[in-house]
Amino acid sequence: MDLLEYQGKQLLAAHGVAVPRGAVADTVEAAVARATEIGYPVVVKAQVQVGGRGKAGGIKVATTDEEVRTSAQSMLHRPLKGHLVRRVWVEEASAPAREYYASITFDRSAKLHLAMLSARGGIDIEEVAADDPDAIARLHIDPLDGLSPAAVRDLVQRARLDPEVTDEVSAIMLALWVAYRDGDTELVEVNPLAVTAEGRVVALDAKVTLDDSAAFRHPDWDGWRADEVLDERERRARDKGLNYIGLAGTVGIIGNGAGLVMSTLDVVNEVGGTAANFLDIGGGAGADVVAAALDVVNSDQNVRAILVNIFGGITRGDLVAQGIVEALERVELHSPIVVRLDGTNAEEGRAILAGHASERLLSEPTMLAAARRAVAVAGGAAT
Repeated sequence: MDLLEYQGKQLLAAHGVAVPRGAVADTVEAAVARATEIGYPVVVKAQVQVGGRGKAGGIKVATTDEEVRTSAQSMLHRPLKGHLVRRVWVEEASAPAREYYASITFDRSAKLHLAMLSARGGIDIEEVAADDPDAIARLHIDPLDGLSPAAVRDLVQRARLDPEVTDEVSAIMLALWVAYRDGDTELVEVNPLAVTAEGRVVALDAKVTLDDSAAFRHPDWDGWRADEVLDERERRARDKGLNYIGLAGTVGIIGNGAGLVMSTLDVVNEVGGTAANFLDIGGGAGADVVAAALDVVNSDQNVRAILVNIFGGITRGDLVAQGIVEALERVELHSPIVVRLDGTNAEEGRAILAGHASERLLSEPTMLAAARRAVAVAGGAAT
């Protein structure tokens, strides 16, 4: 789950990271009241999970009640880069003298945590990595050893930050590590980590991604989850307990196992199509789960064909086939289904599908053939 900026700042502040004083508001008058309490000047920030808010008019400095009112009116309940703004964050204005970049995430290739620090903050770290990769100091962290003060000081020195803030930045990096570790996050990123004219080091922004698999340890996340922005497809999938990620293509994808689904996306792309989603029904999915998955994919109006790719181990091919048949009876599908079944009880499953074969229910023996068929049905140029 990706947190909004103000939620990320609340988490970081709870673990000792310095952030500007601020408060959230969901009405114009509440924004004015929060600004008055904080004291001018303030910054009004639209709370949406998208970059480039400042250039899009989503971050504005205000020095009076009227300026706050005007800024909040221009943001609240209006779209910003395709996202509806439901709340604004009002915080004390800071005048950064220097801007750094700091983050901790997980490096899957190294199977270690990774801390990054750069003196070139305030711009996308991808740009820095492309233009001047040496400007980013990196430190892999063994989860058994953790992050030591000595290792942090070395990281700060390698990042070539201003020497006079070494102690303060080191303390903040240690606090970020605690927030990352104890907060069960997959990413904590501060950009910019600013040095003010007074010499304070504060997090002017916060990007935090929580590890959903740790939610059982954090009942307090429920309040944040209520504010999570999902498109209707993803919300429908969550309600049904499905592992779904919406994409922008025309071929709906259903498979069992994350590796198989990702491979299916690659094959669809390889033969000239575009995937509309990632949907993994898991290793032991029965008829009800398959029917629910088809219902979710069918809700996407951009989908023109649905590719069901099943390799049965725990999952039984006959139950998958039965789920598809039930879905055809229960849901008015607006797209043809192309099915590839292999593995456990695949012959029985193919027999069930053969008994209901039509222009709306097609079957292919291999993943490649099924992908080509689905792309062709969706109007793509299968190769």
